[in-house]
Amino acid sequence: MACSSDTSSGPWNARYAAAQGYLFGTAPAGFLVREAPRLAPGSRVLCVADGEGRNSVHLATLGHKVTAMDASDIALEKARALALARGVKVDYRHAGVEGWNWEAGRWDAVVAVFVQFADPALRARMFAGFRRTLAPGGLLLLHGYTPEQIAHGTGGPDRAENLYTEALLREAFAGLGILRLAAYEAVIEEGTGHAGRSALIDLVARKPG
Repeated sequence: MACSSDTSSGPWNARYAAAQGYLFGTAPAGFLVREAPRLAPGSRVLCVADGEGRNSVHLATLGHKVTAMDASDIALEKARALALARGVKVDYRHAGVEGWNWEAGRWDAVVAVFVQFADPALRARMFAGFRRTLAPGGLLLLHGYTPEQIAHGTGGPDRAENLYTEALLREAFAGLGILRLAAYEAVIEEGTGHAGRSALIDLVARKPG
């Protein structure tokens, strides 16, 4: 995963501290590169559990107004350094999803890439937060692993209940307009944390205006 939660910031701090350079690299997720052109210019974007900043920094380089949160202070140190090196401004917040204020209608887009630390109970609260905090007409960009990823062993959790299926996401975000929902396999090279053939799933959905 590329993120951490309130309850797991200690282990994630250790992983980020031990990594040579950036655990998940400094390039944005391929999913985000493909889907970011859907965002309106200057969108207000929330990056959830953003880790070391590769995705938030990419969005800032595109001219968006980006806030990114993560529970790992070490990840945030790396994220701030990356933003400085790229010459962009991101509002980084030290917070996990459990304590985040999902303010109603606040964001034009919510970006959540590999946020699969969440067990089903926490995931339900987090997904409800995504829905609530999107402004009318706002976009959800969600990217993760399917249960088939466990057999690949190239990243992500080893608990199948934390992984996504098309049916799970369709049910969780019923009422949003689905622009893309697809499970597929691809080889990804995202630092040492995500490397090799992977079972992936994308959701792009729009909140009714």
